[in-house]
Order: sequence, then structure tokens, then C-alpha cells
Amino acid sequence: MGYWLLAAPWLAMLVIVMRRHAARRVELAGYPPKFAGPRVAVIVPARNEAANIERCLRSILDAHYDPLEIIVVDDRSTDDTAAIVERLVAEDTTAGRLRLVRGVELPAGWFGKPWAIDQGYRAASGALLLFADADTVHAPELIARAVAGLEAERVDLFTVLPRQEMVTFWERLVQPHVFFVLQSRVGDVAVVNRTRTPWNGIANGQFILTTRTAYEAVGTHAAVRHAVAEDMELAQAYVRAGRDIFLVHAEEFMRTRMYRSLREIIAGWSKNLAVGAPQMLPPFPLVRRLLPYVMWLPALAWVGPPAAWLVWHWPWLLAAIAASLVTWIEVYRREQAPLWYALLYPFGAAMVAFIMLRSAWRGGRRIEWRGRVYRTVVS
Repeated sequence: MGYWLLAAPWLAMLVIVMRRHAARRVELAGYPPKFAGPRVAVIVPARNEAANIERCLRSILDAHYDPLEIIVVDDRSTDDTAAIVERLVAEDTTAGRLRLVRGVELPAGWFGKPWAIDQGYRAASGALLLFADADTVHAPELIARAVAGLEAERVDLFTVLPRQEMVTFWERLVQPHVFFVLQSRVGDVAVVNRTRTPWNGIANGQFILTTRTAYEAVGTHAAVRHAVAEDMELAQAYVRAGRDIFLVHAEEFMRTRMYRSLREIIAGWSKNLAVGAPQMLPPFPLVRRLLPYVMWLPALAWVGPPAAWLVWHWPWLLAAIAASLVTWIEVYRREQAPLWYALLYPFGAAMVAFIMLRSAWRGGRRIEWRGRVYRTVVS
């Protein structure tokens, strides 16, 4: 019995994961699509997105919603992004909904994505604004259902969680671990929806639908021009202004492939974690500054028992390993990744710990992304 008591933390984690995955979720499927309504301006910031931009735009052009305008802001790409968009603009001769805006030089004090979105906003005419990442793919009913959700809930900002595509070995090994960490904070959307607590304000920058009126009232992306995690800071600006935000699950209507290689995974999460994670905590400066340096420690719970088992064959370690394995089978099942990758969970956890440490060491001071270097601080 004593052995099982020592393994209790891992058994408790298994119970928590099972209960969370069985909990009621707010689904986009619950909103009947609205195929016509206010003009929606879809703004897609794109910097070096040649691998993604065509499938993204074709999926938006297939949207079952009218009227629609699609504005791609080429953020001074050094690849074929602009040429691909120009070709698609030429093909869209019947509706003329697609436009290319060539971004101008990044001003001092701005990060790239907020600046690109700001240029798209100033070119847009829609009463509703949709900020969509270039690495997303939309089902035809996605926008129609999101507009219906925005209106049905009577909120100012409506954001969705997509299905994450994972193709390569490293994506399948590492990404579920990162998503598990993030979901431990935002898994319960009831904490987010219509919150009046700023640090519970969370939005997914891959798809944010908002009214122009609310967006302008909170100061547009100019208010978060300094932010790496601009989606989170924008959501929190809405909350501070007394505006309602709403988050739903939309895995069957949207998918995204964030990173395509280990190098991109390390660079991308190094950029985001150390700066974004502290914004999810109450605004105690010491706690926020400390978090990036300790957020890797929970990974020891997954790495520790298998490593210790190599030296000490204690029964409680075997119980902890078994509970951990079942936990990660459930996580991988939920993320629609091959279940056999759960056998490698200690290596995935170790990689995430490394990325978190790298993010803490570099992310709070120096950020490199898409050929640009930024400097920032954690507030």
C-alpha cells in the first residue's frame, strides 16, 4: 500500500486528465451557420509564409459567407509569399475579394505581427474584423459559424481553438506536451468566457473575430504593438475595457500546422513561452519574473520515474510510470497523434523542459523570429 501512496501524484494526474477530457466543452458546432451578415474583413499577416499561404487563402476563399474581403499583408517577406498571393489575386477575378497589401518598414517599438495587422486594419472596410494566421486552414462554414457565435453570445471578441496538425516525428513528440501545458491553464473555457479578470483573458491569435467598434475602442493592435504574445495581450485589453471575450473549440472546422521541423518548434516556443506564460498569472512582478525560470520543473515528474527506474527498481516507480503512460496515451489520443508516441513521453517532456529553459534564458531579453531580432522584458 505504501508504494501506491508514493505513486499517488501520478495517479492523481491521470484522474485529472481523464476528468478534464470528459468535461463539457463549448463547441463551435453548436452555432448554426449564418451565411450572410455584416461585411467581414479577413486580415492575414504573412511573413515568409510561402509554404502555407496558398492553402490558407484557398480555404478562406471557399468560405460560405457573404460579404467577405480578404486582405493579405506581406510583411516584407524574403521568400515567394507575395508572388503566390499575387497569383491568387489574379485568379479571383469573379469576386475580387482578395487583396495584397505590401507592408512597409517596421517602426520602432512595434513587433512584426501587430504591425502587419495594423496595416491590414487600415486597409479594411468590414464592420467585423477577422485576424487569421497564414498557417491555418478553414472549413467552408467556419466564418459563418463564428459570426453566428459572436452575435448569439453578444460578445465583442470571438476566438476558436483548432485542431493541431502534426506530421513529422518531432511535431508528434513535442507538440502534445506543449499543448498539455497550455491546456492545464486554459482547458476550462468557462474561466475565460466573459471574464472580468484580466489575466484570464486569453485569445488564440490564429483566429480572432471582433467588431470594428470594440477593436477601435480598446486601441487596436497599436495598444499591443510591443507584444510577442499579442493575442493574449489584446484579449486582456478587451477585459480591462469591460468588453466580453468568448473562446470555443472548433477542431472540426479549422486546423493549423504551427511548425514543420524541430528547429521551428524550438524557435517558435522559445519566442512565446517565457513572455506569454507570465501574462496568465496575477500581476505580481516577482512571480511573473520568476515563472519563466521554474516553469520547466513539472517536466521532472515525467522524466524522473523512468530515469530513476534505470537505477532503482522500486515498485512505486513502476506504478508512477504506468500511470504516466496511461495519462499520455489519453493526451495523445485527444490530440489525434499516433498513440505509440506516448511510449516516448519522457523524451517529449525533456524536450519541452529544454525549450522552456531556452525560452527563459533568451525569450525575456532577445527574441529571434522570421529573420528579425527583438528585445523585450517580462513585466
